[in-house]
Amino acid sequence: MKRFERILFYLSNQKRKIVLYVVFNLLSILFSLVSLAMLAPFMQLLFGKEKLVETKPEWTYSANALLSYLKYILSQLIRDYGVNTALAAIALIIVLAIFLKNGFTYLSYWVLAPMRNYIMSKLRSDLYSKILALPIGYFTEQKKGDIISRMSNDVNEIEWSVIGTLEGLIRDPLTILIILTWLIIISPVLSLFLLVLLPATGFLIGRLSRSLKKQSTESQEELGVLMSILDETLTGLRIIKAFNAEKILASKFSATNTTLNTLRNKMAFRRDLASPMSEFMGVLVLSTILWVGGRMVLGHSNGLEADGFITYIVFFTQIISPAKSLSTSFYNAQRGSSAIQRIEEILKAPELVANKTDALIIPSFNNEIEFRNVSFEYEGVRILKDINLKIGKGKTIALVGASGAGKSTLVDLIPRFHDVSAGELLIDGIDIREYSLFSVRKLMGIVTQEPILFNETIANNITLGTENTSIEAIENAATVANALNFIRCKDQGLDTNIGDRGNKLSGGEKQRITIARAVLKNPPILILDEATSSLDTESERLVQDAIYNMMKNRTSIVIAHRLSTIRNADEIIVLEKGEIAERGTHENLIMLNGIYKKLVDMQEVK
Repeated sequence: MKRFERILFYLSNQKRKIVLYVVFNLLSILFSLVSLAMLAPFMQLLFGKEKLVETKPEWTYSANALLSYLKYILSQLIRDYGVNTALAAIALIIVLAIFLKNGFTYLSYWVLAPMRNYIMSKLRSDLYSKILALPIGYFTEQKKGDIISRMSNDVNEIEWSVIGTLEGLIRDPLTILIILTWLIIISPVLSLFLLVLLPATGFLIGRLSRSLKKQSTESQEELGVLMSILDETLTGLRIIKAFNAEKILASKFSATNTTLNTLRNKMAFRRDLASPMSEFMGVLVLSTILWVGGRMVLGHSNGLEADGFITYIVFFTQIISPAKSLSTSFYNAQRGSSAIQRIEEILKAPELVANKTDALIIPSFNNEIEFRNVSFEYEGVRILKDINLKIGKGKTIALVGASGAGKSTLVDLIPRFHDVSAGELLIDGIDIREYSLFSVRKLMGIVTQEPILFNETIANNITLGTENTSIEAIENAATVANALNFIRCKDQGLDTNIGDRGNKLSGGEKQRITIARAVLKNPPILILDEATSSLDTESERLVQDAIYNMMKNRTSIVIAHRLSTIRNADEIIVLEKGEIAERGTHENLIMLNGIYKKLVDMQEVK
């Protein structure tokens, strides 16, 4: 049950609907039993095979007393109104009982559907919110396709395997319990055999279903791998074709697909065994009851009469169908529990970067950003070590160094994409962890080397995270970013949809849109992962001019790939293996004739 605690948690505020669902199912079951009870015991009275009951029996709490009392009422009907009227009355009562049974069944579905949809909606919402809340580092260790698979396929698996069985997991046990109660009333002695045989059959079915969860987990993992291959294929289709790698990817996909097919076949074979096996076990139990009960009736022992035994058998046969359904529900729940486990891995992942309960709001940036003995580790690997750096307001600081030196990690600490492992990162003298994430990030604009755009209009991409923005403000930001001219050339201007990841735009156009987005936010602090390194000469000039326009009167931290673009930086920080190796202006570092000078010389040679 612990596996389903999240589902039960979502149901905790649906208590009224749960009570209604149970009540409607209870009434549905009772009325179905009324229709059965009206048939078997009274046919002999109606067709003259048994004498009418003339004397009103004394009431006691037993099955025989209840049957005798009902026979007395039917005898009164036959005597006063005739056999045809009594038969019509029974038929009418059966019709009414079946009508009420199906009416309450529908009402139970009417209550269940909103509960089911609420749970799934809440699960999807919580999962997406968690994905947004998790630190960026979490996703570097995960395959995007696998996360998408958990969000889609695993959630669907839960809907159909777990939530879809809620109906059976409530209604079927209720049905079995009520019928067992009637059976105990009819014959306590005969029912003792049931109380032994039914748990034994349930235990056997449970043993067979245990491996289903393991197979389902493996199946979902393989499906995640399959989704990852598909995602990589769609992202890298140009390279795949250019290097004639279609067969390699097809072979990889085919191998994973075959493994998935094998696993799902094994799951299907085991799942489909539930229904026929439970039916066979039910018939086996029924045969045992027939043999034992028949001997009791023939021997006139334990007070069981022939009509009572027939009623007992009729009621018992009604257990077989819900028992089959319950065993199938149990198999499905086992299968779905692995999907819950995979989703729980995301929902319970630690949020390493989170707001304090009494987080401060930083309204503005006034003085400086300070790294004070800052170190950062990720999964036991030290990436930054003892960084001491002050970035004054209005200053431009450039970070240079070889790939893997720690430049991106250092700037990622400023908007708290990660938190420092040791030391302090201060804004205006206060540890950044004391501030709320929202207020810190509101002070910052970020332009990455690879433009991050969404399948939306140009206007919506520029206004991302900025509310109630006028057209004039968007156009002004586009002007600063040297983007307004090409935007106006589009058929729909700012309302032009730019496609998936902005693939309807050129590289330079994409980058200028991201710069316009940062300009519109009007942040006092800019973080720039040099945005011109992958552009052609004309686009680079336009984007570089846009960056210069944007950096005016702002504090800027620039990750520099082309060193010629940072000659005028107030300070250049050279990182090597996570430590500050050199620092100073361009001229000072050239005179130092160290790492920076070598990097400049290499680029000039190129």
